[in-house]
Amino acid sequence: MSRVQHRPIGVFDSGVGGLTVVRALMERLPNEDIVYFGDTARVPYGVKSRNTIETFSAQIVDFLMQHDVKALVIACNTIAAVAGQRVRQMAGAMPVLDVIAAGAEAALQTSRNGHIGIIATSTTVNSNAYARAIHRHNPAARVLSQACPLLVPLVEEGWLDHEVTRLTAREYLKPLLAEDIDTLVLGCTHYPLLKPLLRQEAPQLALVDSAITTAQATAAALQAADLLNPNANGADYRFYVSDIPLRFQTIGERFLGRSLEQLEMVSLG
Repeated sequence: MSRVQHRPIGVFDSGVGGLTVVRALMERLPNEDIVYFGDTARVPYGVKSRNTIETFSAQIVDFLMQHDVKALVIACNTIAAVAGQRVRQMAGAMPVLDVIAAGAEAALQTSRNGHIGIIATSTTVNSNAYARAIHRHNPAARVLSQACPLLVPLVEEGWLDHEVTRLTAREYLKPLLAEDIDTLVLGCTHYPLLKPLLRQEAPQLALVDSAITTAQATAAALQAADLLNPNANGADYRFYVSDIPLRFQTIGERFLGRSLEQLEMVSLG
């Protein structure tokens, strides 16, 4: 078992947003090696068909398995919603965690009145994946979803405390606040960077950060499977992308909260 414990965790996303999950994993599991893949050449996934998303996801899982990973973390709401089952079939007995399952469970534990708001991309909202995951545990919960298509480009622009972002978030929150929600799930891996702004706009809401909840769920799953890495000599982080756009380094380091080292471009498919 000790050899398996020393294997890395495989984390993947359609692009750069999943680095917020990597950041949370680094903080929660500092002994764990991580291999990250972001499909930056083929992002966004949200406008593609289910079959295409499943095919791309399978290619990424194949790549991560070549790196001898011990667990998989789906750090992309679209992949989790559309191709989660396919990923689990490929993984077999290997632990597979995803942002939607972790976020849904955390929302149910956090909410006091059972009224839960979800902000996410249009594709994630249209998939109804969060509502299904929440209702699987509590059919009586009231789930209200709001697509926020403008927030991702604003975050990638670095406008985290900009008046345009503030006004945009305020408009998106209005219909949710009108329904007496007490908990808001940040259903996109870009959104954790907006937590300070969202707290100012809706201080009465408990925010569920999908990155943090996924890191917590990963820690619990590894512990349950006796897969935690006992090595405390410093973890190794490797980052792979299918393209390195001009602004990737800047955006990626903002999401990760540290410099992006060991970054390599690989082509899949």
